[in-house]
Amino acid sequence: MKSSLIRINLIFILFVLFIPNFTSAELRTFIKEYTYQASEDDSRNSSRTLALREVKRLLLEELGTYLESITEVQNFQLTKDQITTLTAGIVKTEIVDEKWDGRTYWLKSKIVADSSDVIKTIDALRKDRVKTRELEELRKRSEDLLKENERLRKELTVAKGKKRQKTIATYDENIKYLTANEWFEKGYASHTSGNYNDAIDAYSEVIVLSPKSVPAYYNRGLAYADLGKYKESIKDFSTAIELKPKDAEAYSARGLAYYRLGNNNQAIQDYNKAIELNQKYIPAYYNRGLVYSKLGNDKQAIQDYNRAIELNPKLAEAYCDRGVAYGNLGQHQRAIEDYTQAIRLKPGDSYAHYNRGLAHYRLGQHQRAVEDYNEAIRLKPDFVELYVFRGGTYSFLGEHQRAIEDYTQAIRLKADFTEAYTLRGATYNELGQYQRAIGDYNEAIRLKPADAMAYKGRGVAYAHLSQYKNSRADFDEAIRLKPNDNDTYYNYACSFSLQKDAKQACVWLTWAIERGFKNWKHMEADKDLDNIRSEECFVGIIKNSVQAIEKTESAQNADDPYKKLKGIVLKNGNVIEGKILSWNPDIVKIQTKDGKVLSYDFKNDVQTFITE
Repeated sequence: MKSSLIRINLIFILFVLFIPNFTSAELRTFIKEYTYQASEDDSRNSSRTLALREVKRLLLEELGTYLESITEVQNFQLTKDQITTLTAGIVKTEIVDEKWDGRTYWLKSKIVADSSDVIKTIDALRKDRVKTRELEELRKRSEDLLKENERLRKELTVAKGKKRQKTIATYDENIKYLTANEWFEKGYASHTSGNYNDAIDAYSEVIVLSPKSVPAYYNRGLAYADLGKYKESIKDFSTAIELKPKDAEAYSARGLAYYRLGNNNQAIQDYNKAIELNQKYIPAYYNRGLVYSKLGNDKQAIQDYNRAIELNPKLAEAYCDRGVAYGNLGQHQRAIEDYTQAIRLKPGDSYAHYNRGLAHYRLGQHQRAVEDYNEAIRLKPDFVELYVFRGGTYSFLGEHQRAIEDYTQAIRLKADFTEAYTLRGATYNELGQYQRAIGDYNEAIRLKPADAMAYKGRGVAYAHLSQYKNSRADFDEAIRLKPNDNDTYYNYACSFSLQKDAKQACVWLTWAIERGFKNWKHMEADKDLDNIRSEECFVGIIKNSVQAIEKTESAQNADDPYKKLKGIVLKNGNVIEGKILSWNPDIVKIQTKDGKVLSYDFKNDVQTFITE
């Protein structure tokens, strides 16, 4: 009897940022005071804004000086100005105390920073050219506003009449923009630290003060997206696009939000527009590749990943997802090459190891698959699906106890993981522990009443316990849920064989073969069929099946004499997978899986053929 193991094909499209461990955590507090001397044209609000800008500048400079002395930061090869620019988008300034007497505004503020977290985030930001540019623009905007403020203050000391009134209006507008900039920096720092609701509140304040601020709408859209509020994020990205129609980043971000909502066609339209506006905008190519892959258009996805890699050869995620696309096309060796490159670029990426493990498994390289799963689990011990995949691989290696341990760990991590119960039940069936198998299948069915595989597996267990009434009921339910599953028909045949009912066993075996059952090796070795092997009906089934197979193979070989050849191995060690078009003592022609036709000198270039 056949206890099939589920092959769960989970494709992870997470774009994960790996940040290595640096120094041990050290909480540092920096405190500064500043007194602003107000002019006759300053209000409490303008005085507070200017005092806060200055005390924040002093705090960031002190933090920058401290970070500059740390070895890890020195290895980044950043100037002090660059460090200060990046930290402005990471840390938040807290006001400890403040006083206003009508002439001076005194502020006492502090920054509390975990040096380890700040260094990790600096390392991530410095590698992100888009974020770095945003922070540089933010700093320049602040400096320009402060310079303009200083110019206006001087102008006000001598201006009179209408010119003075106009200058005061300009000065007030400048203060408003400075206040908006302060809110934007708060939002950015909150966003970077994962406080998305605080970021949204801060960006909303910016929009109140500056209703046409494209960065505020764009970044608030990102914060909404990080909270899974994609409809709100689309609204903000759309406003950013209305204000700045040639903003490729806004189109790309909106495309990702549409993708998360399942609106793939609209997502592709937005990515197309982003690429039209900026043909070197990497995220648009990469994310469009994800959409094409989700739609099953893996060849188109590969083209987009190729372009993303061409623009940024160190983009590990693009290699990883191109590997997924190659795997979907059955090109597992090419997939492995991409996953290996992703791991070189990003050694701590558990998903790349996981996907490479799947590729090795599909090539029958089970031990290598286990090695990759081991590393992925080491990197991410709570990655529950990994235990299921490794357990399934252990089962194929015959290491059933290890498989059970993995399924059990998956259940510990996720108590309602139906597939883990079903697979553990299948493994207990393999070990002949049928009562335990039934217990697992019962739980799987309780969690997922329409689980055909669980009914089928429980039917197998009942049959081996000679509880044939229960077995038939389970097989019937499995067939109702999945009418053309040939394994269930085969298992039904085995059940009747165990009951020595040759007539019914042969009927169900015939139906199994009609529905595509072709695992002849399993049938030859399956002891559950021993009771009917000498029966005339069984002998006839085997004879007819063998004749049908031979006839089919003969016709296929006549049409394609090289059908069993799957590629060539060159003398330089390269493997070329594809269809052999022609072969003679001089030349071998092969059509690769991407459609290219290549010719090789048979004597000088070719080492051997790859066969089925």
